[in-house]
Amino acid sequence: MRKIPLMSALTGYSRLLVSAAILLTLAACSTTDIAEIEEPTVAPMTGQTNDPAPGFENVKAGSEEDFILNIGRRTYFTQDSATLDPVAKATLDKQATWLNSNPQWLVKLQGFADDSGSGSAMTTLSQRRADAVMAYLVSRGVDVSRVWAKGYGNDREVRDCTSRSCKVQNRRVVTNLRTQHDSV
Repeated sequence: MRKIPLMSALTGYSRLLVSAAILLTLAACSTTDIAEIEEPTVAPMTGQTNDPAPGFENVKAGSEEDFILNIGRRTYFTQDSATLDPVAKATLDKQATWLNSNPQWLVKLQGFADDSGSGSAMTTLSQRRADAVMAYLVSRGVDVSRVWAKGYGNDREVRDCTSRSCKVQNRRVVTNLRTQHDSV
C-alpha cells in the first residue's frame, strides 16, 4: 500500500483550511509570558554618564559585582616598588569606604609582580605590595581582622610580555572579597 503525505492528498481548498488551522494552533502557543519572565526589564536610560551599562542594571549594592564594577579591585605599582602612588591611594580610599559600609565581607589581598627580577625577589616584592595595601586599608578604618595578604611573585601573570605598557598589568595587588578566611 502506498503512503500519501497528508498535504498532497488534500485538495486546494482543504489545503488552505489545514494550513490555517496549523497557523492558528501555532499562534495560540504564545511565548510572550515566558519571555517576560526570562528576560529582565531594561532600566530606562536617562542619558547620564552614571547610567548602568546594559546588563548591569540589577547589580545589588554591597555585592561582589558592585565592588568589582563600581569600586575597582586592582591597585597598580611601578617597577620594583611597593610604594602607593596617588592613583593607588584613590582606588584604595574608594575600597576602604566601600568595605567600611559592607562589613560582612572579608578581604584577601593578592600581590603580584612582573618578571624583572629573580623569582624569590619578585615573591618578596609582591608580598610587600600586598602588605602596603593592607596597611593602607587598615589606616582607613578597615578592621585588621578582616584582611590578610599573600604575595605570589610572578607566578600568575596577567600577560607574559616584554613591553613596558604590558608588564605594568602584572605589577598589582588584587582585592578579593571573601565570606570566610581561607589559607593565605
